[in-house]
Amino acid sequence: MEEGRGEKKKVMVAVDEGDYSHYALEWTLQNLRDSIANSQLLIFTVQPVAEFGYIHASSYGAALPELITSVQENQKKVASALLERAKEICSKYGITTETVTEVGDPKTAICEAVEKFNVQLLVLGSHGRGALKRAFLGSVSNYCVYNARCPVLVVKKQA
Repeated sequence: MEEGRGEKKKVMVAVDEGDYSHYALEWTLQNLRDSIANSQLLIFTVQPVAEFGYIHASSYGAALPELITSVQENQKKVASALLERAKEICSKYGITTETVTEVGDPKTAICEAVEKFNVQLLVLGSHGRGALKRAFLGSVSNYCVYNARCPVLVVKKQA
């Protein structure tokens, strides 16, 4: 899976707090191991943008900046833990990986990362939501299938 000038192709697996994304990573390592052996594996996670519009500043006064900082620090810790878990899964298969985290809306951040890192294959887990839940909650994988500028593999966890 090498490109013409000795440059390795990149495979990106997006992970979040759900078991579905880590299942997709493990599935990829088990089933595409030979295909990705000579590729660069990138594990990607997104820290959501903390919304503070609902907090009335006078309720917290001077403590508001500390609250915002605390929430942001917690999100960084969660993202770091997600990436560490993913790296542990990869190490079980003898695969080294690069990890990246961004802040933003997951669906757009993933598609932007595909372009930014010149990814040739994007792997996502599917939460297995029905049509009604997808309509109300949206679907990151569905968005990426239609908007990412590379092939997208959506791995659905068997029930």
